[in-house]
Order: sequence, then C-alpha cells, then structure tokens
Amino acid sequence: MGAIISRLEADSVQTCGVCNTQSGDTVHLCPRCGSDLREHSLTARARLKMQQNDRVSEIRLSVSHDCCPACAAAQGAYPKDRVPILPIEGCSHGLGCRCYYEPVLTEIYP
Repeated sequence: MGAIISRLEADSVQTCGVCNTQSGDTVHLCPRCGSDLREHSLTARARLKMQQNDRVSEIRLSVSHDCCPACAAAQGAYPKDRVPILPIEGCSHGLGCRCYYEPVLTEIYP
C-alpha cells in the first residue's frame, strides 16, 4: 500500500471505489491510484447514486449510538445537494467515522 497506517487509522477505513484500496479516514487521495476519495470512495459513490435517483428526496446522515460530538452535530436529513461528505471532518471517535447515508424516498414502489 505504500504508506504505514497508524493503529487509529487502521480501525477507521474508507475504500477506494477505483482500485479497492483501503485507507484511513484522514487520507484524501488513494495511496495506490491517486483518486480523490472524497469523490471516489465507495461511500462517495453511494452518495452520488442517491443524489442522481429521482425517487430520493433527501439523504439522511445516520450515526452510531456512541458517535463523537462532530458526528452527532451532523446527524439528520439533508437536501441532496447539501449532504456532508463522509468521513465527517473533525470526527474524534477512536474507531473513526462510522456515519452512513440513507435515502429518504418520495415513493417506495415503482
């Protein structure tokens, strides 16, 4: 992988959607292929799919029950064009950012 990841970063992982390399939450460029993980991580790609889906009216940012203050403050439903990028900047949880996106649907069945 090229870079040594600290114990904290090893627990808090994001995966590159281009080459599937795992990196710590604080890494913005994939160490293997150089992709911007704010746009090309698996989480970012999931956010983009929700943003492009007409049946999704908002995107909910859900958090763990024991999340840090930064993640707790970010929790909630957002307009599709204003949902925060994960991992949440300033996350201080020992296991890293464990937030995730959920779609808020306008219609459930086709």
